[in-house]
Amino acid sequence: MLILHKFITVKSLFFNYFTYIFILLSINVTTPLLAKSAPVYRYQVVNVYPHDPEAYTQGLVYLDGFLYEGTGLHGKSTLRKVDLASGTVLEYHELPDQYFGEGIAVFDDRIIQLTWQSQTGFYYERNTFTLVEKFYYPTEGWGITYDDKQLIMSDGTATLHFLDPETFTEMRSVEVTDDGKPVGQLNELEFIHGDVFANVWPTDQVVRINPETGEVLGWINLKGLLRPEDRHAKIDVLNGIAYDSKKDRLFVTGKFWPKLFEIKLVPK
Repeated sequence: MLILHKFITVKSLFFNYFTYIFILLSINVTTPLLAKSAPVYRYQVVNVYPHDPEAYTQGLVYLDGFLYEGTGLHGKSTLRKVDLASGTVLEYHELPDQYFGEGIAVFDDRIIQLTWQSQTGFYYERNTFTLVEKFYYPTEGWGITYDDKQLIMSDGTATLHFLDPETFTEMRSVEVTDDGKPVGQLNELEFIHGDVFANVWPTDQVVRINPETGEVLGWINLKGLLRPEDRHAKIDVLNGIAYDSKKDRLFVTGKFWPKLFEIKLVPK
């Protein structure tokens, strides 16, 4: 219990309280960006595609010539099938208003979609978006991807959860670290060449992770990807990674972004 000295004024208490909150928030946001020991990559833009500026992107997958996208916000969460070249939405499913949609992954003929704080996920039939079943998990849901054997899920912390794709039972977990320091706020995920790529919320950074050890293998700095002239009042953070394994193409976008980018990674 805090014992107030008679000479401490209300003004000083007010200042100290908000200073303390500011420090906590600063640590929470900036910790993943400090003291990187892993290599840092820049990017080259290869192609630019239209993206729905009303899409609050939470999950992104490329498969068989199409993008599959999960969007968030209560009352506006959706699952979509999108034509890459035009940005046209070809299939569309709305989540009930109480759910805040999060990451998506494709598993066989199913699409898996998480929700943020409802501890509820959905299995859909991929070709029709018909709901097959619900499943449940004990954490928040942020990002999810599939490595051809198991689902890998983030919950906004430094932990990755490895799940059985049939039962959603957790098989193991790993803490993501760079030089021994936890890297938190892991968001949207993509499995690429045996590694996990993760957006680090709310930054312009993507981190490359060894899924066996949790060790950070590299950082990707995507600052400046969206030009000032493309920004509008609703623009939010970078989020959304998709990979075309057949043509070795990497795509990224963001929440309410009007463009989706194909990029090539370049060592700094």
